Amino acid sequence: MRSHVWHPNTQMSEWDKFDCIVRGDGMWLEDSGGHRMLDAVASMWCNVWGHSEPELVEALCRQARTLPHSPLFNLTHPAAERLADLLVRACPGMGRVFYSDDGSTAMEVAFKMAVQYWQNRGCAKTRLVGLANGYHGDTVGPMSVGYSDAFFGAYRSMIPQHLPIYAPTPGHGAADWDGTLERISAALESRDDVAAVVMESGAQTAGGVAIYPDRFQARVHDVCRRNEALLVVDEVATGLGRLGHMAEYDAQGCRPDIASYGKMLTAGYVPLAATLTTEEVYDAFLGRYDEGAHLFHGHTFSGNPLGAAVACRNLELYEERDLMRHVLSVSRLFADAIDAMADEPRVIGVRRCGLLAGIDVNMDAGAGLSANRIMYKAGREHGVYLRTLGNTVLAVPPLAASEEELSGMLAGILDAILSV
Repeated sequence: MRSHVWHPNTQMSEWDKFDCIVRGDGMWLEDSGGHRMLDAVASMWCNVWGHSEPELVEALCRQARTLPHSPLFNLTHPAAERLADLLVRACPGMGRVFYSDDGSTAMEVAFKMAVQYWQNRGCAKTRLVGLANGYHGDTVGPMSVGYSDAFFGAYRSMIPQHLPIYAPTPGHGAADWDGTLERISAALESRDDVAAVVMESGAQTAGGVAIYPDRFQARVHDVCRRNEALLVVDEVATGLGRLGHMAEYDAQGCRPDIASYGKMLTAGYVPLAATLTTEEVYDAFLGRYDEGAHLFHGHTFSGNPLGAAVACRNLELYEERDLMRHVLSVSRLFADAIDAMADEPRVIGVRRCGLLAGIDVNMDAGAGLSANRIMYKAGREHGVYLRTLGNTVLAVPPLAASEEELSGMLAGILDAILSV
């Protein structure tokens, strides 16, 4: 039967058909032919507990039986309130939570908050400073702030002006993060229209897994404070434990004004995202209705009860099962295995932090095929589901993977790399 599905970020001419996944069991994905693969990219970096976790399935079913959806326009519901409490408790310095659908929309919300914050205060600050190679999503706002020609060159005419700051490209010589900091400082000191500096927290992910050096993010925070610009951090991919901490910005030694979360918020079970702000930012939007100070943004499914209920149970399980201790423990095994890959002749370089790694691979693109197509096939043959960024193989396991499961994933990744 002919498929009418158009797949994301995929050259469709490379594929005759796609494996049809019919079941998820723990860390495994199983297709319609009974073939199983370890989920080595956490189903696009969002899976926490593996597939079919009974506690999350039950939370979803329980909520569906009582209230599948109710908007937050003039209303609220228990799951949204409970989740906001959990998020504020997990994220130091934050006081308010705005819900949206996914990481991209959470960042769109953050940008609008940052610009309108200054407008409400009577300041003409409208520019956003972002880092080259940064990635904040595929909608127009995130494309412009985290611009990458490889991802967004086809849409350059759609992208509004922004202030991109050079950042080191992973795998291309020494990383000049001091120079990046100087460029951020110079940009803010030379103009008075910068509303916010925007950066991924702890590391750039889709930009090639570029790990920040110690104190870099804290120093960016200091530059923002000196120049009266907000700091917006994107923790969609790096927060909630991926790099080993619930609020990665806290581990980086900074206090942002706005922070966004998605992906692992619901453990990968249903779409939901959240943008958190300080009370100071929130207070700037208060006033009489006719002053037009309120945030002009809303989503039909903002704070959807199904997503919120699953997210609540997910975050409760983080505490009940002491997930952060587990992540720190297995991260040692992960680090040793990734570092060992650097000695393989096919591997050009590796970068890793927590349970995130990028492995640059020298591979021949046979018959004009993409590295993604080549590595997917090799991974499948060795029992792991893989997705690449250019010639960089991503290792992004579910956070709760056991040492045995993690070892199996890493062995499969290495075997796949050596086979191409």
